[in-house]
Amino acid sequence: MLDSITVKNLALIKQAEIELCDGLNILSGETGAGKSILIGSVNLCLGAKADKSMIREGAEYALIELVFHVDNENIISAIRDMELPIEEDGTVIISRRISANRSSIKVCGENVTAKQVKELAALLIDVHGQHEHQSLLHSSRQRELLDAYCPGGLKDELEKTAAAYAEYKRLCERLESLDMDEAKRARETELAEYEINEIEEAGIRPGEEEELEDAFRRMKGARDSFEGLSKVRELLDEDYEGVLEGLGRAVHELNAAAGLNEDLAEDAGALSTAEDTIRGVLRDVRDILDDGAFDPQRFDEVEGRLDTIRRLSARYGGSEAAVLEYLEKRRDELQELKDLDATRKKIGAEIEAARKKLDTQCDKLHKARVKAAAALKDEITGVLMDLNFLKVEFEAEIKQRQEYGPFGRDEVEFMISLNPGEKLKPLKEVASGGELSRIMLALKSVFAAKDDIETLIFDEIDSGISGKTAWMVSGKMGTLAAGRQLICITHLPQIAAMADKHFCIEKEEVDGKTETCIRPLDKEQEEAELARMLGGGELTEAVLGNARELKSRAAQSKQDNKNFAKKA
Repeated sequence: MLDSITVKNLALIKQAEIELCDGLNILSGETGAGKSILIGSVNLCLGAKADKSMIREGAEYALIELVFHVDNENIISAIRDMELPIEEDGTVIISRRISANRSSIKVCGENVTAKQVKELAALLIDVHGQHEHQSLLHSSRQRELLDAYCPGGLKDELEKTAAAYAEYKRLCERLESLDMDEAKRARETELAEYEINEIEEAGIRPGEEEELEDAFRRMKGARDSFEGLSKVRELLDEDYEGVLEGLGRAVHELNAAAGLNEDLAEDAGALSTAEDTIRGVLRDVRDILDDGAFDPQRFDEVEGRLDTIRRLSARYGGSEAAVLEYLEKRRDELQELKDLDATRKKIGAEIEAARKKLDTQCDKLHKARVKAAAALKDEITGVLMDLNFLKVEFEAEIKQRQEYGPFGRDEVEFMISLNPGEKLKPLKEVASGGELSRIMLALKSVFAAKDDIETLIFDEIDSGISGKTAWMVSGKMGTLAAGRQLICITHLPQIAAMADKHFCIEKEEVDGKTETCIRPLDKEQEEAELARMLGGGELTEAVLGNARELKSRAAQSKQDNKNFAKKA
């Protein structure tokens, strides 16, 4: 369950903190007050694309934090399998900071990627946006919903089908690529032979590049040392007119002068010692150089060999391993080109085998979908009746196409009849906006009983609904909230009356700036908000009485749900 939402410096929200409850949390307010900003902040925290324009004017950054508490052992285990942090008591804190230059997401203080947090969010919360019900009109979305309804969600079978389809498609494309005339065949053969010869002549060994790079680093170090020592020898050695040539003459002259002046004897001795020291250094340098630790010819060979391997790597795959893999591939292709008829026959047989494997997978998916469609028909019809569809028929029609796809060959179409005597028609041809909202709510109600997600967010799922239907939708929301946490933005007083906790979202002017504020309502404030939603420009006693009656009816409905649950 989502314990709290904290938003700072996002759009019109300067600072907002809301503590949510289990059950139905209602958010209401005037149009434009900023209700959807709050839902948008949740989506941002869960990995939606962020932009610096979202930061409140004058602020350096925006911050959103969601605090979840997880009791379900399956979800806790799944989070740990994803190698994401979770507190010992089941607390999961997701935070996102958005600044002008960067955006970061953390889970329990550890940085994560947007992809990781989206995978985590799929375990914790289901957010239904304002226009999501429109996605029901698309056949692909209907197929996804039916697949999710199947036991286990068909995940393994879908992955196997996608893999079988990819292999089948690869083989078909390979066969198509072999459809060539003799001139093209000759060109392809010549190119393959050239590339094979180029790689074979290089004679690359597995692991050779790494060995050469290691040797090159050591030899380069030796070369640099060799060049330095050669320079030292040139500077010191008299054979190169170095220091020792002048130093020897200086020692001779100073010794002669010391014979005439005893005060110079000590200096002459020091200069002579210096000459001996330098001659010792020079001997050591000569010994190292004469030892031949650096081989210029071998260095050039290693460098040239590395250049050859790197050139081939750049041309044939980016690495030594890729070059060798490319060589094997081209050898096979050359053989195919030399005996094209046999190759076509071989690939044709492989395609037939791949098709049979794909057909088997498609049949498994089809059978699972047909079985699920029958069960979904009964469940959805029952829930739709509860949502004021007086005479409704629903069916998930499954047609098998000739063409294959990564999801099999099935095309799913939700069919519905909303009035007595009307034939079943595709959902996109029949339902209005309000009807789509109710159908989506029916689907959410059915799926909520099948998964472990504890928190559902509805952003104006009541669009296009009014009157008696609104009250029936309210009852369904109350029933759904009995076993789940619901967070719902609504304009309908009938739904708001069902709240276990009610928040009002308002705009205020503070220090000359507009701010969106969110506050929980007590009993009297909640009645006043319901009265406003009922359309009372002035909060008269009559309007407030209507609000109290709505709240009373909602309370009785929730009690009836509890009694029914106990009997069940």
